Amino acid sequence: MRALRLAFGTASALGLARFAYGLLIPAMRDDLGWSLTEAGVMSAANGLGYLVGALVTPAVQRRLGATAAFRWGMVLTAVALAATAVSGDFPAQLAARAAAGMAGALVFISGGVIAARIATDIASSTPIVVYFAGTGLGIVFSGATIPALGDHWQLACAGLGVAAGLATLVSWSAARTDEGEDAPAGTVRMLPLWRIALAYLLFAAGYITYITFLSAYLADRHASIAQVTLTWTVLGLAVVLAPFLWSRPITDWPGGRALAALLALLAGGAALALASSALPVILASAVVYGATFMSVPAAVTALIKANTPPAEWTATLAAFTTVFAAGQTAGPWLAGLLADHTFTGATLAWTAILCAGAALIAATASRSRVAATP
Repeated sequence: MRALRLAFGTASALGLARFAYGLLIPAMRDDLGWSLTEAGVMSAANGLGYLVGALVTPAVQRRLGATAAFRWGMVLTAVALAATAVSGDFPAQLAARAAAGMAGALVFISGGVIAARIATDIASSTPIVVYFAGTGLGIVFSGATIPALGDHWQLACAGLGVAAGLATLVSWSAARTDEGEDAPAGTVRMLPLWRIALAYLLFAAGYITYITFLSAYLADRHASIAQVTLTWTVLGLAVVLAPFLWSRPITDWPGGRALAALLALLAGGAALALASSALPVILASAVVYGATFMSVPAAVTALIKANTPPAEWTATLAAFTTVFAAGQTAGPWLAGLLADHTFTGATLAWTAILCAGAALIAATASRSRVAATP
């Protein structure tokens, strides 16, 4: 139950502050006259803020501890989301999205460390998977509310800010840590897990474009509001249910096998949407994507936990999050630029190709002695 309440952290930092933006793109593009490249730059600003947040989180956690870092990150995420409702000015939106990304990194990393400690206490990776699956709660909320608001994107942004504030209250007490647990961050262990880091980079650059541009892809194919709402709700529910599918593989499968399987399925799910825009096919794609994409960070966190001493979790997880942030900063901009010169579906092809490459790299980690679970 503590991990479940902690999961409202990823619901806010990821589900609301990052992924809900994909639902806002059609309305903001029409109202503000954006191109897909500009829409991608806005997502990239969030990723850049996330990158900065990942770099400063170890220092913040050394000074304040994991509990305070998580709580302050939650508060700042809610404030930044509310700020996106104030103005449609492009620089103002860029600043607000970047601030939300930076705050989200504080939540993501510090919450991941707390979830790893809970997992250690019960000798299971389930709390880690549950923590990251909380993202689905934010996606379900966004999918159930934003499409119905139509062109009123500022009202939608204000609603996201309120929801993030409520998530802060729910998760507040779950972020507590025992006195003395917040030791100074140790050294970074990247070299032994370099294959995992490379796969994580490709995943970050690839996965974000699907969820960023899915609504624009459906809008270009004249999907109804009901279809978009249903697709996002199904995707979010699949994220919530992911722990039932992946807790045991992430805990028991050696090396990068679980990670490779997740990435391969993710690539297949993105490719499925390109096969047809018919509702059953899109829903199947959303289910596969939702059931896998947030389990990838959970699998990576479990590998870090298994292959580094507890004193080094924060520093190593922050380093991996920096790699992740770099990938998801470049991904939307590059994919949006490609789509502007080709077609909207190129963003989904981008996801499929990069995640397939990441799966192949992660599969090689399965044969690595260092990446094998002790």
